[in-house]
Amino acid sequence: MDPDIQRVFQLQQKRAPELALLDHHARIERLLRIDRYLKEESHVAELFDAMQKDFRKHEVEVIATEIGVVQAQISHACKKLRPWMKPQKIKTPFPMMGTSSHIVHEPKGVVLIIAPWNYPFNLSFVPLVYAIASGNAAIVKPSEVSANTSFFIKKMINELFDESEVAVFEGGPSIAEELLEQPFNHIFFTGSPQVGKIVMAAAAKHLSSVTLELGGKSPAIVDSTANVRKAARGIAWSKLVNNGQTCLTPDYLILHESICDTFVEEFIMAVQDYYNPNGLGIENSPDYCRIINEHHFQRLKSLYDDAISKGAEALVGAQFNNSDCFISPTLLGNISDDMDIMKEEIFGPILPFVTFSKPGEVVDIIRQKPKPLTLYIASKDEGNIDYFMKETSAGGTVINDYMLGYSNPYLPFGGVNDSGIGKSMGVHAFKAFSNERSVIRRNWGTLSMLYPPYNDRIRSLIQLLYRWM
Repeated sequence: MDPDIQRVFQLQQKRAPELALLDHHARIERLLRIDRYLKEESHVAELFDAMQKDFRKHEVEVIATEIGVVQAQISHACKKLRPWMKPQKIKTPFPMMGTSSHIVHEPKGVVLIIAPWNYPFNLSFVPLVYAIASGNAAIVKPSEVSANTSFFIKKMINELFDESEVAVFEGGPSIAEELLEQPFNHIFFTGSPQVGKIVMAAAAKHLSSVTLELGGKSPAIVDSTANVRKAARGIAWSKLVNNGQTCLTPDYLILHESICDTFVEEFIMAVQDYYNPNGLGIENSPDYCRIINEHHFQRLKSLYDDAISKGAEALVGAQFNNSDCFISPTLLGNISDDMDIMKEEIFGPILPFVTFSKPGEVVDIIRQKPKPLTLYIASKDEGNIDYFMKETSAGGTVINDYMLGYSNPYLPFGGVNDSGIGKSMGVHAFKAFSNERSVIRRNWGTLSMLYPPYNDRIRSLIQLLYRWM
């Protein structure tokens, strides 16, 4: 047992009532500490170095998928925090005449943020931004897998906040288990559905509310009317950012049989344009990062080997280098449902596809699997788009583009069931970390005419009142 966990938790419990009273100016000041830190070149250079060591990630990707995302959410929260914090007036129904109603957003208290390794900085700080904006104390548990970035996160938080407000605990599963023993008021977890179930079970012991951002298998449909070149290039980009280690990336493709060959050709050309423009080999590209560690490399190799052994065909890629955790962009055809690669979230640069001839076949394929985090549709046929939307369920949907589900702070982000519970981003994240407290005030009048002893007149009056509600 880490003695610091209980000590810091109790410290934050004592501090939480004070933090709850902070006005929007004080909360914004705390958010701007993070923003200013990320504008210091020396700090950014440290983060670049950490993510290079963890992923061999290019600085542009670090800015685009880590730093920039956090800064954008800080900017949005700072602009919107004052109206979010204002009591929200609610309409009063006629039978409640004489009263007024409103909603107050109060902090939940002490919250736990458990972040994954694939976007370790982004997925630690974005929920933290909204936890702070909502007036909570927070403990952050970054992943031990991306150890260099986690070390940077701890160093940064220690420089910016007192541990009674925000604290970081590094370590493996045992630290996470000890943290989950504490009665947090809310737990925000990003990771796999398997671990999400463990987190939810631990939260249930304390009746802690949860936000679970999970993953699952997000399909990308390309029908016969789609701009195939645009779809192929978009899918190749979105699948290979962070080497496919992204919950939002297309996990498998559903291609109309009439455009399948063209799609494969365009996908192969896109990969070469992105990562081998000089003909030096994708493995030598500074823009193509690596699988996080050997464990995940072997997991992906096992998925690939299983698929090949059951009849899958590698149409491009299939180069594996264990010593460098390198897997080339790999497209797999001749896929069947009995392959493990169609049962598990892939989380790597291997992309299987199946074909269809009729829209109903697409719906059948998607319905056989847990509800996805994101459904991608490439089509010019509004009838097809409408059909795919109405006949399926997903956390979000992106039409004729890719990877945008985490981009608009005005939209809720999250999954459904296996792909997630609860929503985040913008005001939705603010509400996730807040208790929506309903308040009713009697200003004049009374309900005393409804008090016992009851009679036919009171009965008729009550029935009349409920018809007016």
